[in-house]
Amino acid sequence: MLSPKYQRHIEDFICENCGLKVIGNGFTNHCPNCLWSKHVDINPGDRAEACKGMMKPVAIELRNGLYYVLQRCVLCGFERKNQVKDNDN
Repeated sequence: MLSPKYQRHIEDFICENCGLKVIGNGFTNHCPNCLWSKHVDINPGDRAEACKGMMKPVAIELRNGLYYVLQRCVLCGFERKNQVKDNDN
């Protein structure tokens, strides 16, 4: 079940790291080609983060049979884990 703070937004975007046009599904939070993201949320989907820095993939973690990418903001150092999806490179 989604957190009450979660806000789903179906958005397409151009990856600011590699230039890929990404078709969003409301849960898309990183580029499937290079795994970079953008620091835009305080709570998932709220787009309320003022930083707007790029989130660099710095590690991959296997937990309970699922892979997660650890991303670190290149501006403020904030870290977030996102589940790797089937279409990720």
